[in-house]
Amino acid sequence: MNLSATLILAFGMSMDAFSASIGKGAVLHKPRFRDAIRTGLIFWLIEAITPLIGWALGFFTSQYIIEWDHWVAFTLLVILGGRMIMQGIRSEHNEDDEPVRRHTLFALVCTAIATSLYAMAIGVGLGFLQVNIFHTAMVIGCTTMIMVTLGMMIGRYIGPLMGKKAEIFGGVVLIGIGSNILYEHLFSVA
Repeated sequence: MNLSATLILAFGMSMDAFSASIGKGAVLHKPRFRDAIRTGLIFWLIEAITPLIGWALGFFTSQYIIEWDHWVAFTLLVILGGRMIMQGIRSEHNEDDEPVRRHTLFALVCTAIATSLYAMAIGVGLGFLQVNIFHTAMVIGCTTMIMVTLGMMIGRYIGPLMGKKAEIFGGVVLIGIGSNILYEHLFSVA
C-alpha cells in the first residue's frame, strides 16, 4: 500500500472521530486548545492501537470481530449519546448548572473506542495485504489526532451558538454515528 492509499484510508477512518469531536467540543464551555490536544491524543492512541490489535488477532478471530464490531460500536455510541442528551435536557431545566469545562477520561476513551472499532476490523484485513502495520497504524492515529483536535476547535465555536442545546446535539451526533455504523454493516452484508 503506497502513502497516498494509506492517507486516504486514514482520513476515511478518522471521519467518525472527527464528527464526535465536534459534538464534544460544542458541549464544553470554551474548550482550550490544550483540551483539544488532550482529546486528540486520546483518540490518536486508541485509533493507532486498534488496527494493531486487529492485525494481531488475524485469522483466528476475524469472523467474530467482523460479526460483532458494529453492534459494540452502536451500543457504546447510543449509551454515550443518550447520556449526553439526558444531561442536556436536565441542564436546560436547571439554568444554575456549572458549565462543562472538561470531559472525563472515561467518556473520551469510550467514545474513542466506539469510533475506532472499525479500525480493528481494518487491521485484520491489513494483515492479508502485507503492509507495514506499524507505519499504517501511526498514520491512522496521527490523522485522527489532527482531525479530532480540529473538530474540538470547530465545536468550540458551534457550542456558544447553540447554547444549552449543544449537549443534546452532541448526543444526537453520537447516536447518528452509531446508527450509521450499524446501517452500513447490516446493508452492506445483506
